[in-house]
Amino acid sequence: MKFKPLHDRVLVRRVESDEKSPGGIIIPDTAQEKPMEGEVIEVGSGARDETGKLVPMDVKRGDKILFGKWSGTEVKMSGEEYLIMKESDIMGIITDSKKKK
Repeated sequence: MKFKPLHDRVLVRRVESDEKSPGGIIIPDTAQEKPMEGEVIEVGSGARDETGKLVPMDVKRGDKILFGKWSGTEVKMSGEEYLIMKESDIMGIITDSKKKK
């Protein structure tokens, strides 16, 4: 199934969190918080400003992002869970600090 978000919306897949605490304790699924990191699967074309000009999106497909705990709307498509959120709900893009620029 193909899905294209409209305007400034983004389709995100949550990144799975670790099942162990830093001390090595295994955390059951019921006690785990949902991760606030995700991967951008698809993006809309962008929002329009007051003059009708298209404002391009800052995120792109494949970006790893950090978003608010209660951001987005959960949806299930083709057996997988996703989030649909506005670009303004995204706090930032996670980059690999080990890569040399």
